[in-house]
Amino acid sequence: MGRVIAVLQQPWVQRGIRAALAAALAWQAALLLPPALSAYAYYAPLGAIIAVSPTVADSASAAWRSVLAILVGFALAVAVYEVTRGIPDALTIALIVALAIGVEQWRLFREQASWVSFAAVLMITVGTSDPAEYAVRYAGLTLLGAAVGVLVTTLLFPPLQLTTAVQRIAAARELLAGHLDEMAAGLRTGEIPEPGEWAARTQALGAVLDLMRGAEAQVERARRANPRARNWRGTAGSIREQSRALDRVAVLVDDLTTLVVEFQPHRRGLDRVDGATGWVLADALTGLARVVRIPYHATDAEPDERDAAIVAAVSALDRLTGLLRTSQIADDAGFFALGAVTVGMHRSLQTLEAHVRFPA
Repeated sequence: MGRVIAVLQQPWVQRGIRAALAAALAWQAALLLPPALSAYAYYAPLGAIIAVSPTVADSASAAWRSVLAILVGFALAVAVYEVTRGIPDALTIALIVALAIGVEQWRLFREQASWVSFAAVLMITVGTSDPAEYAVRYAGLTLLGAAVGVLVTTLLFPPLQLTTAVQRIAAARELLAGHLDEMAAGLRTGEIPEPGEWAARTQALGAVLDLMRGAEAQVERARRANPRARNWRGTAGSIREQSRALDRVAVLVDDLTTLVVEFQPHRRGLDRVDGATGWVLADALTGLARVVRIPYHATDAEPDERDAAIVAAVSALDRLTGLLRTSQIADDAGFFALGAVTVGMHRSLQTLEAHVRFPA
């Protein structure tokens, strides 16, 4: 049962169910219309499929923009056809398509812009005998189907895209923590990658962060005009906070790893405390990685795993700060790079709201 529920939570599965139901209902609704319209009932399922989008707001937007684009395409085709009577049909079609493509650049249509040229060609090829009647049949039934699609999207588990967003955030969190662990391991072994090599490694993290940002934005869109939004307000808010916090930490981590790779402060004469600079820096990075992996406290009454991770990270960062304060500056570039890295880690912990709750 758990596996079935997990499958049903997938956005594409939910959209498939909604689209299938909306198409069937639109077909049945069209058959109830007068014979002049019910004879073309197959246009209604088309409108239903167009309107079934990932969110309620997107569904409504796709519905009216598609119908408007279809009507504009019909009007354009009829106007050009009437003006160009007497010239070869090939030239008429070419002119209609060229003008339709131009009209599609109007931002109002957005993703539904291609319906302008499609409808224009459809009208000129099969609807010129009675343009008004054809427009009513096609656009009217498409609008009916779109209305059914919007209704089904609104009533049948209207999507909030929460599952996808949670998965994207988890993937970004794990990859960011792995990024920190990898840098820490390199510091301990002395095998820091070259700047070009490290830049290539960060591309994967950037791609995952882009997916996370897109999923978070999708959740925000899904909350509009959604009857379920109030019930899931806390979860949606948590997704927004986690996504934006990880985004900010990723920027800070990118800066500090770039500083370590380019300036390599652990190799520039700054070893003035117990242990080498590289090990102190590695411990701080490992501590930050643990905090990144554990976003929440398990309990408010006693220390938990997140508390232990925070204490370890703060302790390592205190050693790094102490190193800076007691250093005899032998290399300005290395010293300032290490200072910038330390500040970046402090800001990362602040962004993650990593505070020591139960001081020893």
